[in-house]
Amino acid sequence: MLLELRAENYAVIDRSAASFGPGLNLMTGETGAGKSILIDALQMLLGGKASSDIVRHGEERAVLSCVFELTPTAQAVLEANGIDSGMDSEDDHILLRREIAVNGKGRVFINNQQATVGVLRQLAPELALVHSQGETLGAFDQAQQRTLLDRFGEIASDAVADAFEAWRATTAKLAELEADEQDRLRMADLWRFQAQEIEQATLTADDEDVRLEAEKRVLSNSERLYTAAMSANDLLYESEGAAETTLGSALKHVEDLARFDDRFAGPAQQLAAAKAIVEDVAAEVREFAENINAAPGRIEEIEDRLAALDRLKRKYGQTLADVMAFGAESSRRLAEVENRDALLIELKTKQEKDASAYRAVALKLTASRRDAAKKLEKLAVAQINDLAMNARFEVRIVADELSASWTAHGWDRVEYRIATNPGEPLKPLDEIASGGEMSRVMLALKVTVEEGTHSGKKKKAPLPRTLVFDEIDIGIGGRAAEAVGKKLKTLSRGQQVLCITHLPQIAAFADHHFLIEKTEKRGRTQTEIRRMDVDERIREVARMLSGEKLTETSLKHAEHLLEMSR
Repeated sequence: MLLELRAENYAVIDRSAASFGPGLNLMTGETGAGKSILIDALQMLLGGKASSDIVRHGEERAVLSCVFELTPTAQAVLEANGIDSGMDSEDDHILLRREIAVNGKGRVFINNQQATVGVLRQLAPELALVHSQGETLGAFDQAQQRTLLDRFGEIASDAVADAFEAWRATTAKLAELEADEQDRLRMADLWRFQAQEIEQATLTADDEDVRLEAEKRVLSNSERLYTAAMSANDLLYESEGAAETTLGSALKHVEDLARFDDRFAGPAQQLAAAKAIVEDVAAEVREFAENINAAPGRIEEIEDRLAALDRLKRKYGQTLADVMAFGAESSRRLAEVENRDALLIELKTKQEKDASAYRAVALKLTASRRDAAKKLEKLAVAQINDLAMNARFEVRIVADELSASWTAHGWDRVEYRIATNPGEPLKPLDEIASGGEMSRVMLALKVTVEEGTHSGKKKKAPLPRTLVFDEIDIGIGGRAAEAVGKKLKTLSRGQQVLCITHLPQIAAFADHHFLIEKTEKRGRTQTEIRRMDVDERIREVARMLSGEKLTETSLKHAEHLLEMSR
């Protein structure tokens, strides 16, 4: 849900901000007040094209920002692009900011982290869908049309996605194995050499080099270490005044004391333990000294081994663990080449099995979609024609069973087609000429899906997205306008809806009513937006009914409209 939209130095806006709420948010105002400018600002924050022309005259840059509630799908997009979503904090919102300078340069920030317009475009479908005047339904592409149909029919494609992934993985493996034979044989020679070189090195452990380096340090300082060890041994055990001899004499005296006074039993045990420790340490340093020069050629042997290990690490990895893993992978690839014929047969059999499994679930998915399409056509036509249109509507599903068209969503191409006037042929939805017609068709489709499914089951939770309609009321009035208002109200029960309107019959249905007006300050024109209270709403609806001159009749009519629309 869109929580806030701000604009600074943008077109005729100096500084303006609006806080939106759940339900139906309607914006009204005089013609030329700048209502569509705000929709354009939101589109730019969702990745639309920007131009330096939008910077307010005399200013250095325009700054646009908005705050949405953070959804799990939007969070996934942020994480995929290395942007902190802030989901771990209490603030589960997403802040988008875009700056456009007079020199044409711009910057994008998401949660105060620099990002790109491309990331905004990835986020857009997860946050809002904007239908503005005169635009094609490019955002409502065939993927979106398929998603809407599946939502209407409560159709899940999980089984197809699993089957597609299994088939795709097997096909990729088979293609790799069927690569150019000469290249594979040449690579086989390389893999064989690599595997043999690593195997012949007889690596004993992934820390062998570390242990050898430690041993080398000892041997390189053998004379110094021998002297230190023997000196320690003399002082602890061998010399005339060695610690062991001194402790032994002291122990005898304390044991004599303990025979007469129990308080010395503990000290006697401590001295005995100390004497034992000294003896153990003396034995250990003596053994170290005796063995330090046991193998005169050992240091050369270690250096040769370390040099060999370094060569392997330079070629195959930074650590011996990397080298061992590289050798295992080379052996695996070599085995695949040597057993290629058997593997080809095995993979081709598996590929056929996976393809059959995919076809089976894809056919079921196509049948479900065609069944749902018939029901959607019938309900959508009724909704569309309630909105001052005389249209025919069709959901065309083309099942392309060639493997080149297989996807995780099935092999169906879903296309919505419409004829908005009698006698005209059905055409793709994005070829509708009128922006108002586009918006009304989208409204009818969304209401059709949100009101219920063809199965009669309980509806799933609505998509977490804000829907924006710019001047949906073009070319309609009277009962059609009231029908549009009712449908917007119905749709807003499940999703946040923002809409610009010129008709009082629609404005009366608002949960949150905003006035967009031009004012003049310090000799300059600027546009402002503010939420109206009840009395202000009555006056604004009355203005929409009768013009600038408010009458008692128009005010009462406005009160009546607002009362009837609750």
